[in-house]
Amino acid sequence: MSEQTSTHASSATADHASGDIGHRIARRREELGLSQEETASRAGTAPGYIRYLEEQCTAMPGMSVLIRLADVLETSVAALRGGEADLPPGIGKASRHSELMELSAEECRARLSTHGVGRLATDTADGPLVVPLNYTVVDDAIAFRTAPGSAPAEVVGSDVAFEVDHIDEALSQGWSVLVRGRARAVTDADGVRRLEELAYSAPWAGGERSLWVCVDPAAVTGRRIDVP
Repeated sequence: MSEQTSTHASSATADHASGDIGHRIARRREELGLSQEETASRAGTAPGYIRYLEEQCTAMPGMSVLIRLADVLETSVAALRGGEADLPPGIGKASRHSELMELSAEECRARLSTHGVGRLATDTADGPLVVPLNYTVVDDAIAFRTAPGSAPAEVVGSDVAFEVDHIDEALSQGWSVLVRGRARAVTDADGVRRLEELAYSAPWAGGERSLWVCVDPAAVTGRRIDVP
């Protein structure tokens, strides 16, 4: 790739990241349970401006506003601008006073919630494999769509592990939930129809994914890192 092409690509990436500032503000605000009014009050700006930033993809707040918002949202300016979008989670420093706690079964199920993105782990002929995928929780089972013949489809009839987690970079804390169970294909028309009705969204990866697979939990465990 030429230097000129590389420069254009970097510029396009930066422009795209900047255009997502509003989405990142809204996502972080909702994670903290803050309303637009509360966020605006703490940042010293108007609620209408916060609404504008979140709804207009072309909005470009000034650095002083970004600094105040990053402080209110317990994150960094780089994170709001998307500079950390392609970096792995957990690059911050650990807290000096952290504690690893076990989650109860009820807490684990609450964190699994009704849908999300998790990682499916299984053994294959080529060795262990871990793949990320969208999932929905139906009747305590982890349900996901995949393509027949794909790696996730090969887990049908096997014992697997499924993991979800969340990392809070600003506070150096987080949690993870691990589900162990057996995978089965859902092929009856009523079962497929119910899963399609309850699915939160189509798979992010796109493509034709007509096979529904459910993992029936045999064990659910979890841990969290607390920072007093």
